[in-house]
Amino acid sequence: MDKFCYKNAVFYYSFGDCAYICGNNTTFNYALIESCSEDFYNALLERGWRRFGEVFFAPFCDYCNKCISIRQIVYDFQFSKNHKRILSKNKIISVVSGIPSYSIEKIELYNKYHAIMNIKKGWEYNQIDRDRYLHMFVDGRSSFGRELCYYVNDRLIGVAFVDILKSCSSMSAIYFFYDHDYAHLSLGTFSILKQLEIAKMLNIRYFYPGYWIKDHYSLGYKERFKPFEYLINRPNIYEIPVWEPYFINTRG
Repeated sequence: MDKFCYKNAVFYYSFGDCAYICGNNTTFNYALIESCSEDFYNALLERGWRRFGEVFFAPFCDYCNKCISIRQIVYDFQFSKNHKRILSKNKIISVVSGIPSYSIEKIELYNKYHAIMNIKKGWEYNQIDRDRYLHMFVDGRSSFGRELCYYVNDRLIGVAFVDILKSCSSMSAIYFFYDHDYAHLSLGTFSILKQLEIAKMLNIRYFYPGYWIKDHYSLGYKERFKPFEYLINRPNIYEIPVWEPYFINTRG
């Protein structure tokens, strides 16, 4: 693992097994940033970086480019009939927006979600504790981190984390976990639609839903929210990112 300093960030990279494609190795670049400005964060987003806590990261695998950064142009996104049906059937859900925080209820829901995903999709399962939860979801929130809590009859059924960079007109989806007892409500789709709805309300230009791998069992669903742009290069922080419309360059 090598590292170097740049302004108030420490950059480093590491090698390991790919979490998305079994049998592949991966190279990730990381940046530990204790206090990140919206401008610098937005520059990282435009170059395919993501945030978890105080750590920003992006894949830079020499031999594989299946992991693609995408973004919706919020103004151009239109809710389909199916999207509207999902939003309508979930009117029973109360959405509470706030600053990311810790609670036993949230940790219990997170652990329940991952225990089930371990069975359904083979995700590695390690119970989270208070310190790890704070490190992953509360630390690094700065002024832009927000938490969306979903309730049905006062029962917490889902938690989504987003970053809203108002000065840069960008919004980034960080993570979402939910109660599988309510899977019939299509909560994953609902959460993205709700975030896009909020982005429209705030006149946000770009919504970054994270990495997409076509037809992937965990990441493939993101192509349902068209049209979107995709990052065709993997620029470093000094290079210009190149985004192109997906629907123009492919027939997907």
